[in-house]
Amino acid sequence: MHLSESVRKQYTTEHLSAREAQRNAEFIAFGPIIFQVARIMVKWGILDMLRDKEMTINEIAETTGKTIYAIKCLMEASLSIGLVLINDVTDRFSISKTGWFLINDPATVVNMNFNHDVNYLGMFELEQALDHGKPEGLKYLGNWKTVYEGLSQLPADAQKSWFNFDHFYSDSSFEEALQIVFANHPKTLLDVGGNTGRWALQCVNYNQDVEVTIMDLPQQIKLMEKETAGKPGADRIHGYGTDMLHSTNQFPTQPHFDAIWMSQFLDCFAEPEIQSILERAAKIMDGNAKLYIMETLWDRQKYEPAALCLTLTSLYFTDIANGNSKMYHSEDLIKIIEKAGLKVTQIHDHLGQGHSIIVCQKK
Repeated sequence: MHLSESVRKQYTTEHLSAREAQRNAEFIAFGPIIFQVARIMVKWGILDMLRDKEMTINEIAETTGKTIYAIKCLMEASLSIGLVLINDVTDRFSISKTGWFLINDPATVVNMNFNHDVNYLGMFELEQALDHGKPEGLKYLGNWKTVYEGLSQLPADAQKSWFNFDHFYSDSSFEEALQIVFANHPKTLLDVGGNTGRWALQCVNYNQDVEVTIMDLPQQIKLMEKETAGKPGADRIHGYGTDMLHSTNQFPTQPHFDAIWMSQFLDCFAEPEIQSILERAAKIMDGNAKLYIMETLWDRQKYEPAALCLTLTSLYFTDIANGNSKMYHSEDLIKIIEKAGLKVTQIHDHLGQGHSIIVCQKK
């Protein structure tokens, strides 16, 4: 199995003592409560206060306007889970390194909001989702077969957190990705699963000649047209509405596309569905066309905490998104690519927040 060096070190040997392992097990057992304590510490601004100065429980209660009881419960729990430290002489609390990352690391902020607003309630149905191969937790957000059908109708907080999560990981890679894609000077680009058009807008501003067609669900195309309207280069962005889950729905053949772009797209599908999509992409490619697949592949992460986030995000796909997709290991994805009649010519790793770009051509 391919593993990056940091992931291999963490996942192939035991690092914890027996006592540390026992504590870790209890941390897992109380996981839902730990998460909510941390979230409230952020929401109520307590960690921000403690970043600036040490405070007593009475001072925190007075500043937040909360009861002594509420603050005492939160602060004692936060001590146990490692968010704060206590000076046992002055009884003043200060922020820990973990607490600091909780409010200052952009990825952690995005992940916490995503898990609370999108995943938390639905995760009660995870076992059923694993058993049935359906997103059993999605009903807490709305009545759709997949989350993608309901993106434009999600509750406001869930919609905001979903798009912030999606855009945070993709946007961080755009600058490097543009250089890779446009090194081959494509004049026409098909953006598959282009969502709100953020990548397409980057493309038409990066290259003044390229014409971009976004291929996505019809309701997403309407949202994209609204989001891109009036922005520079929007006249060179076109929509093609279709549901790629239906294997009879083909890729557009006009115009001929020099490049096909799939960013954080294939992880939304099960392996047989990915093969079907790639086979249909291969049909419209000639020997010069290139397919660029940008994904966060958990085995190719430079730092292990990213792999942790990705393997757990797989369960969002299981329980909320669609019931049958995940964040893939690169070897699994490459096998599907080859079965679809394509070959991998290059892999670019460590772009932005842990993305890789797999460059493919027709066999």
